[in-house]
Amino acid sequence: MLVNCRPGNSGSCRLFSIKAGGLPAAPTLHNLVHSDDMRQASEWISRFQRSKVLKEHVEITFSRSSGPGGQNVNKVNTKATLRVPLDLPWIPLWARDELRKSPHFAPSSQSIVMTSTATRSQAQNVEDVLSKLHDVVSRAAAKLIMNEPSEDQKKRVQKLEHVEKVRRRQEKDRRSDTKKARSKKWDD
Repeated sequence: MLVNCRPGNSGSCRLFSIKAGGLPAAPTLHNLVHSDDMRQASEWISRFQRSKVLKEHVEITFSRSSGPGGQNVNKVNTKATLRVPLDLPWIPLWARDELRKSPHFAPSSQSIVMTSTATRSQAQNVEDVLSKLHDVVSRAAAKLIMNEPSEDQKKRVQKLEHVEKVRRRQEKDRRSDTKKARSKKWDD
């Protein structure tokens, strides 16, 4: 872990260490096409949701929050800025395109950048920004997973399709009868 504090640079400090230890490595699936791919991705998501993103997994910088002069935010480095490259092994390949669409994506560095100034405590802001990252990665990975429908769901869909087919047939027959009634020839 590298800690770099530069007093000449607005008092910002940088905590830098990227390790995948503790986080489950994502399966090497570029696209989720088959049910086996979906199953592997679902298993990874469930393991990832039980784990926690730690400071060692990302790059965190600390700086002073903006605000009117003389206030606490201008004196203490409590703003936590997190940066994590998308090419880390714990970030799933199938979710990277979705993460690139995220408002937190920085195209210049091909990374996710997030900040937190929610509290006056540096440690709480770090926990907040790590929680935000965990949520964003979880949602991006889960968005592309389509679970196999259960037998009850399949039966329900078949029943709805049958009901719709019957309703459509009745509507067609009714329209057909109406048109036939219009075209009857009158006996003089």
